[in-house]
Amino acid sequence: MPVSDDSHEKFIALLTKHERVIRASIAAVIRRSEDVDEIMQNVSLVAWRKFETLTEPEGFGKWACVIARYEILSFQRDKARDRFELDEELIDKITAEAASEVVSTNRRLHLLDHCLKKLPDERRRLVLQAYEPGCKTADLAGKLGKTVDGLYQLLRRIRLELKQCVDRELTTEPREGGAFESA
Repeated sequence: MPVSDDSHEKFIALLTKHERVIRASIAAVIRRSEDVDEIMQNVSLVAWRKFETLTEPEGFGKWACVIARYEILSFQRDKARDRFELDEELIDKITAEAASEVVSTNRRLHLLDHCLKKLPDERRRLVLQAYEPGCKTADLAGKLGKTVDGLYQLLRRIRLELKQCVDRELTTEPREGGAFESA
């Protein structure tokens, strides 16, 4: 995959989609948030340099978690003077588990999106408004003519409905090779 504007956009989209999981796999091993940021930056740089070698974009999350594993090991070798360090075997286990969570997390996010679409329009709009960055519950409640407590209760019921929908879908979708695994 030669480096082009298109591949740059694909890389940014894939990195953005999987950054939370990659960062969480790093944070599971590394304590200081500054160190997590440094390693995440290194992972991003290495992934960009090697992006043209990635043959299956749907495998980006696992691929980036493998890069994160090597960056963690490199970081720890560089910081060997610190007293507490996890051994390589434990790092392997933690990062392998994080990589396997990529598929599960993506699957749950797709199912949540599917369940959101099944909500009546009014409820879906309410949820999207309520969780929009910067939204204040009191302002939204006033706009809707509801009390803050009433809005909280309604949102709690909708969240429960969404959770039940996702759980139902999880029990009906195949675990391996399912429609949501590669997305």
